Amino acid sequence: MDGEAVIGVLPPDDYQTVSDIHLSGFISVGACFVISVIYVASLYVWQSRHDRDHPSTIKRRFFSVFVVMLIAPVFVMTLSCDTVFQKYSMWEIMGFRIQGLLTAISLPLVLTAILFLGPLSGTLSNGLWRVYSEPMYWLNAVQNLKWLRNHLVAPLSEEFTFRACMLPLLLQTFRPHLAMLITPLLFGLAHLHHIKERLRDGTPLKIVLTVSFFQFFYTTIFGIYSAYLFVRTGHFAAPFVAHAFCNHMGFPDFQEVLSQPDRRKAIFIGLYVLGLVSWIVLLPTLTTPSWYGNNLFWAQDV
Repeated sequence: MDGEAVIGVLPPDDYQTVSDIHLSGFISVGACFVISVIYVASLYVWQSRHDRDHPSTIKRRFFSVFVVMLIAPVFVMTLSCDTVFQKYSMWEIMGFRIQGLLTAISLPLVLTAILFLGPLSGTLSNGLWRVYSEPMYWLNAVQNLKWLRNHLVAPLSEEFTFRACMLPLLLQTFRPHLAMLITPLLFGLAHLHHIKERLRDGTPLKIVLTVSFFQFFYTTIFGIYSAYLFVRTGHFAAPFVAHAFCNHMGFPDFQEVLSQPDRRKAIFIGLYVLGLVSWIVLLPTLTTPSWYGNNLFWAQDV
């Protein structure tokens, strides 16, 4: 075991570790690996000639990931130590709690918006923000399968599987800094399945590998942030809202920034940098565990 277990009660003035609550690394990591394989495999159990954006493919994958969401908690329920369930319910260790819920929804959303200060400024400057005030935009959105996949089903199923079900197992084995690296790696690797789809679409191998490596990189980085939110807040809602917001924003279009006239370019670059620096500075404060009523998970060395 790497250090001491980190599921326990956090006293008001000091940190406590509970050394009698643990799983072997083989069991916790092995279980997480199996869960990630089941998740990816569920996307391909259907034989289809259509691509991932076809309505029939999206509907079938919705069903698949919801089945996985029924299977994954079984690992938490059967592998977690009895001592854990003497103090908390299974749903509590998976991040489903009422206490601190509104804070877990609002502050991580604000924090993630700060990170996207640059892209958000671009949206404000070109007037695209006005579309969000149109009722028809939201009406059309909730009827659009791709929108529902990107903003609801994918963040819900991925955060549930890779954070709510995996981290409670890993935190019974490893210290937080290591647990928060294992799940993002599995999360990033899980996105490499897009290689198959891109090759099937006829994309050249070199481009496929470049795009897939880049996707692995940024999904892993996001996975670290998401795992950090889960451990610090003790809430599933925190990584979920951050994930949904990031999916909505997409990866920043730096090329558009660089194509702006010099003065606007300098302003936008400054806002991008300001957003990143502010996010780094505010991250520890806005995820203070006590603000979320989090006495379940904590990071002694984070």
